[in-house]
Order: sequence, then structure tokens, then C-alpha cells
Amino acid sequence: MNKKFVIVDAMNLFHRAKHVAHRGDIDMRIGMALHITFNGLRKAWRDLGADHVVYCLEGHSWRKHVYEEYKANRVMAKLKKSPRELEDDELFFEAFNDLNQFIKDKTNCTVLQCPVAEADDLIATWIDLHQDSDHIILSSDSDFIQLLSDNVEIYNPIANIRMTKDGVYDDKDYRLEFSVKSDGKVKVGGKDPFFEAERDDWMDFAMFLKCIRGDKSDNIFPAFPGARLKGSKNKTGITEAWEDRNSGGFNWNNFMLQKWTDTDGNENTVKDRYEINRMLIDLHLQPEEVKEQVIESIVGEVRTDRKQGVGIHFMKFCSRWDLDKISRYPDEFAAMLNASYSDYLLQIHEELA
Repeated sequence: MNKKFVIVDAMNLFHRAKHVAHRGDIDMRIGMALHITFNGLRKAWRDLGADHVVYCLEGHSWRKHVYEEYKANRVMAKLKKSPRELEDDELFFEAFNDLNQFIKDKTNCTVLQCPVAEADDLIATWIDLHQDSDHIILSSDSDFIQLLSDNVEIYNPIANIRMTKDGVYDDKDYRLEFSVKSDGKVKVGGKDPFFEAERDDWMDFAMFLKCIRGDKSDNIFPAFPGARLKGSKNKTGITEAWEDRNSGGFNWNNFMLQKWTDTDGNENTVKDRYEINRMLIDLHLQPEEVKEQVIESIVGEVRTDRKQGVGIHFMKFCSRWDLDKISRYPDEFAAMLNASYSDYLLQIHEELA
């Protein structure tokens, strides 16, 4: 099986495009965000040789039920916005909803949404259900580093960066320097054809770092506040604990069994908080009942029928939002939006015959 899926983290892609499109009036900024979104899709489709688009939307996250603080910071950030900013956000949201409805109703892309899960959960589960295929995740979210493998890569069309388990590349396929920061995120540098990662297990180490450091953007608190990357004479650091994880020796236990008190006066053990963070961040650790609903959503949303007139509907969408530049290439976009999941199933049947 040699099918390749473009899996779109829709909210992330549009949100990043929105922040790049910061010039001009609101209509111009919305048009630019839609341009960037469509062109990012087209670049992945054309340059990386994809066969079908899987478009993933957010649902109400199960994580909020097991961790009340999850993304609560975003509510506070919204309360600080001015009336003008809130009005602009509402207009962007209307455009995003219209885009989602167009993709779902007028194209042959697969559109996934689960009422109890986030797009991240859908993406990880889709890959698990299609292990014989190749996958390109369209996103700038560092959480997806954990999914990198021989058949999974991440493409950030805003920054024109492609990340694989073997390294990071620009849109010209030049190898780029990169490093794992102390919060588990990846910092990308300049071109270096001879660059090698500092450590072979950099993806797993980045995941461990993130679970220890927490995630400010999602309001996930650190498992060990103030922990240093490198230890001192009397204290084990994150790196030493990681390197001792398999043996479960002194450094691992000395680090993970440390206790600390939070602002509410509650005593915490690093290991216990680490396991909470791991459940929230590791995309393969959803509760079993959530996994079942995610799989049900994927199976229920995949459509094998083929919609007609995709190119015409695309032109109408472009006209509605004044997307003059991309409307000049209707055949390119129509080919991408017209490719159905039934083409994938047809190949399976042909190979089994």
C-alpha cells in the first residue's frame, strides 16, 4: 500500500494563517488567511505527492473532564481582548466555519470531528488505523513530534518546514539545524547539509521534557517546577533521570520521587504529576471509552461516495471570499479537493484481488 494522506490540523492551520495575515482591513486579512490555508494544502498535495486530504476539526475535549485547568488560560486571554478584537475574531470564526462547511459538503475530502476529542486525537488514531500508508500532518503543533515515524512526517506550510524522524528540512529539501529546547519544543536553525541531531532519541526525549515541563499554551502545569535540565552535585536533573529511565536506578527514582507543594498547599509527587501530564499530552493514552468514540467517528465520517461538481463549488467559494489569486488555478485545487477515500479503497481491493 503506497497511498499518502495529507492530514490537516484545521484549527491550527487557519489560526496560524490568521496571525500571519495581520495587514489591511478585516476583509483583506480574512481573505489572506484563506489564501494561506488553501496554498498550504496545495503545497503539501503537490510537492509531497499526496493522494487524499483528511481534514480534522476540534470537538469538546475529554481532557477538560479529567483536568479542570486544561486550556483555562485561553478563556482568560479572551476576556482581556478589546471589543474590536472580539468582533474581528468573530468574523474570522465565521470565515473558518464557512471553509469547514465547504470542505465537508462540497468536496471529496474526508472531514473528521468527534464530540469528545480534539483534532490531535483524530490524527493519531487515523494514523493507527492506516499503518500501511504514508501520512503528512499539516500543523505547527509540537505535540505531533511524538507521531514521527518512517511513514509519518509533519509539514508546517506557514514556515515552509518539513520535519521527519531523520531531521528537519526546508521547502527546497535542504537539511536544517535544530535543537530540542528545555520545554520540549524544537528550535529550527539554518541550513547545514551535515547536521546530525545531538541525540538519537531526540523525539522521545522531547516528549519526556514536555511532560515534565508542562505546556503553558494548554495550561498544563509542570510535573516538577524549577527542575533543571542538567543536575548538580546534590540534585538529579531531567537529563540524568531520562538516561536512567530504563534501569530505574538512583537518578530516575531520586528525580521522580521528589515531592513539592503547590499554591493550594497540596503535596505532589513528581511521578504522579508526570503521569497526569503524560495522559494529557501522549496521543496514544486516551481513555478506552474515548478511543472507541474516536474510532466510531472516523468510521462514520469516512465517505465512499463521490461528490460531483467540486471544481464549480470551489470557484463559487473563491468568488464569495474574493480569492482571486487561487481561483486562477482551479484545476490544481479541484484535483486535490476531488480525490476521494474511495480511491484508497479501490487500491486495497485491487491488491487483494
